[in-house]
Amino acid sequence: MPDLKPSYTLKQLVLYALKLGAVGFGGPVALVGYMFRDLVEKRKWISEADYKEGLALAQLAPGPLAAQLAIYLGYVDYHILGATLVGLAFVLPSFLMVVALGWAYQVYGGLAWMQAVFYGLGAAVIGIIAHSAYKLTVKTIGKNKLLWAIYIFLAAFTAITESENIYLILASGVLVWVIENPPLKIKTNPSLLALLAVLAGFFALPFLTAAAPASNPNRLWSLFAFFAKAGTFVFGSGLAIVPFLYGGVVKHHQWLNDKQFLDAVAVAMITPGPVVITVGFIGYLVAGFPGACVAAFATFLPCYLLTILPAPYFKKYGKKPAIASFVKGVTAAAVGAITGAVIVLGRKSILDIPTALLAIIAAALLWKSKKAPEPLLILAAAIIGWVIKH
Repeated sequence: MPDLKPSYTLKQLVLYALKLGAVGFGGPVALVGYMFRDLVEKRKWISEADYKEGLALAQLAPGPLAAQLAIYLGYVDYHILGATLVGLAFVLPSFLMVVALGWAYQVYGGLAWMQAVFYGLGAAVIGIIAHSAYKLTVKTIGKNKLLWAIYIFLAAFTAITESENIYLILASGVLVWVIENPPLKIKTNPSLLALLAVLAGFFALPFLTAAAPASNPNRLWSLFAFFAKAGTFVFGSGLAIVPFLYGGVVKHHQWLNDKQFLDAVAVAMITPGPVVITVGFIGYLVAGFPGACVAAFATFLPCYLLTILPAPYFKKYGKKPAIASFVKGVTAAAVGAITGAVIVLGRKSILDIPTALLAIIAAALLWKSKKAPEPLLILAAAIIGWVIKH
C-alpha cells in the first residue's frame, strides 16, 4: 500500500522550524512541547506515534534533544532532504543571534557597561544551571542505587578535577549495560549487536578525528575536532555540554578564560533555540565568523547523523533493553558531570554577596514557579548587575 501524501509541504515545515528557532525560549523541554502542540495537536502534520518515536530516538542518541527531534520530524515524510532543511532552519536564527552578540562582545567587551551587564548575567546563570541540574537529577536518576553511585562519582570527579572525562561517561553506560543485560543474553541477537556496533563507531569517530589537533597549527581544524567530540556526548539537555566545553575550552586549550566562558553560557540563555548554540559564540571569540561556523557545524553534525542513519531501524530495535541500559548509564554520568560543573562555575563566578544573592534568587524563583521565564530572569540580572556596578 503506497504511503499517503503528507498534509503539509516541506516549505511549510521549514518555515515553522525557522519561526520556532527564532522565538522558541524555555530550553529543550519547552521546545519539544511546542512541537507537539503545534505539529501534532493543532496542525496535525505529524502523527502522535511518529512524534513519540522521534522523541524516544532523541533521548536515546547523543545530541541536543530539541534539535534532534526537529531533525527527525523533518525526516518522517521528507527523509534526508527534510531532515537537513528542517535542522538548518531550526538552528540558523539562534546561530545568527549569538554571532551578532559575539561581535558586540568583542567590540564592547572591554567597556565598563558590558562588564557590568555580564557581572549580573553570570551569577543568574549559575542559579539557572543549578536548578536545571536538580530537575535533571530528579528526573533521570530515580531510586536506582547504581545510577546514584555513577552520578555521585562523576559529580565529585568533575568538581575536583574541573574537567569532564568522556571515557568515564562511556564506561558508565557500558557498566549499566553489562550489569542489567549480561553479554550472554544478547550474544544470540546479531542484529542488535550490529546496531550497537554502529553506535559505538559513531561514538569513537570524534576520538579518531581529535588525534591530530595538538600538532596541527590550523585552529579551525582544532575547533572542528573538539566540537565534533563535544556534540557526540550531549544527551538530552544542551546543558550537558557545559562541563565538557569548560574542560576543553578553558582548561585544556585555554581558548577562553573563566569569565568569557560563563558569559558564553549566559548568551545561550538569553537567545531562543537550543542552548547548545553557545558553541557558535565560543567559536566566534576564538576564530571569528569562520570559527563560529566550524564550531556549530561540528557540534550538530554528530546528532544529525545519529538521527537520520538509525531512523529507519529505530522502530525495530530502539526499545531493546541493552540500548536502553547503555543510555541510562551515560545519562546518569552526564547529569553528574553537570552537577559538578555547577560547583566549578559557581566557585569562579560567585565573587561577592550580590552575585551570591542573584544566583540564589534565580534558583529560588525557578523552584517556586514553573512558569518563570529564564530570559526575563537573565535580563533582570543584567539590569541589576549594571545598577550595582554603576
